[in-house]
Order: sequence, then C-alpha cells, then structure tokens
Amino acid sequence: MGNREGLDQVQADKYLSAGYTIIAIDYRLAPQAKLPQIIEDLEDAHRWVRTDGPKLFRIDPNRVAVVGPSAGGYLALIAGFVLAPPPKAVVSFYGYGDITGAWYSRPDPFHHRQPSVSKEEAYRAVGTRVMAEDPGMNRWPFYLFTRQQGRWPMELVGHDPDREPREFDRFCPLRNVTKDYPPTLLLHGDNDTDVPFEQSVLMANELERHGIQHELIAMPGRGHGFDRAMGDPVIAATFDRVLTFLAGSLKP
Repeated sequence: MGNREGLDQVQADKYLSAGYTIIAIDYRLAPQAKLPQIIEDLEDAHRWVRTDGPKLFRIDPNRVAVVGPSAGGYLALIAGFVLAPPPKAVVSFYGYGDITGAWYSRPDPFHHRQPSVSKEEAYRAVGTRVMAEDPGMNRWPFYLFTRQQGRWPMELVGHDPDREPREFDRFCPLRNVTKDYPPTLLLHGDNDTDVPFEQSVLMANELERHGIQHELIAMPGRGHGFDRAMGDPVIAATFDRVLTFLAGSLKP
C-alpha cells in the first residue's frame, strides 16, 4: 500500500536544501506482485536513474544513495546487494533484514489486538488488479489479515518459509551481506510494534561482522514511523545525522 508521494515534506525540503536530488519511485504492490517483481521494479528504477538521470536531473550517476522507511527500508537494504553497481550508501528507517522470522511468519500479538479481518475482507480490499500506486491507502485490511495470521512471507514470496526456507535466501538482506556491501545507516525505535527493533540490531551485527561502515541509531521509546514527527527537536536532530551520513558517503 502507499505511493511515492508519502515522503515527508519537511524531510524533502531538508534533502533539497542540502543539495540532493530526490527520485521517489513506486513499485508493483503485493499480493498481485511478488518480491521478484518488486525487486525488478527497483532494478529498473536504478537503471533509469543512472542512464537518464544525468541529462534529466543533472546528477552524478555514481553518487546515488537508496533511502526508505519500513518496507522502503527493507528495499533499501535489498538494494545494497542486488543493484549493479551498488549504491554508495543505504539508509534504512525501521527496515528489516529477515522476512522468515517469527515476527513475520507467525501470528503477531500486537496486530491481534485490532479487530480480526477475515480472508474475504482482506482480499476484497486489494482486488485483483496489479497496481503500483495505492492512492487511498485502502489496502490496509489485507496487511492486517496477513500479520494476524502470520501469512505475510507466504503472500510476499509465494513460498512457505517453514517448508522452503532456502527460497527466501535471496530476499533476506541479513543473508547477503558481503565485504562489498555499501555504507549503511540504520534508524529504529526500540518501541516499534510493527517491525521489531531487533531487526536493525541483527543487521548491524552482520554489517559489523563483515567490516562494513555502518551506524545504528536507536530511538528510545519511539515507535514505527517516528521520523514523521519532524517538529520534534529530537527527531529533527536525528534527521540531521542522516544528512551528515549522506554527505560523508556521497562526497566526490
């Protein structure tokens, strides 16, 4: 669900004021599209930015960072090992490196606190048409259903993580960190009820194991989507650290 216009305007203004060009992309949405198609869209966008970006945006195609929150943070981490050439930097706001863990593949207690969603209601919310932009955010019941039932990995990949765990290898950033992985900044609230804080801790540990330049910024008491509160001085100062990281990673 969602679309490329979801970027916080205050954040966008800060990126632009710092001299960056922003290219926000949509990609085909689950469940009609599975992860191979979503990653294909990511690769296509990267290819387009590198080939058309210099003439359309006057950018240096060799100085690209991939940034995203939540599912976008996950795709930013995916970009670190699937894009060729890899980005110069990755910034993941409350993203995740493993999509087979119990947090995703088992019924989630937090989401069970909300009214139960039936399978019929869930599939009615997403319909049958393949789309790359959800203008009304009306697909939420499907996501809630999959988290309540522990079915999200199955719906996203089309395989059972219990019976076919190796099918998920290429979709888990945690399993694909090498010495060539780009510098990475991870930001995560330790009170996140949607994506566990542990996901960024595990990713940071793996980056450390391979000697990759990285930083994990833990946000005490903050939940999912904490960066939307740009009026909060703590959040604003934290976002400035993102700009500092990018400046260091993308310098000529």
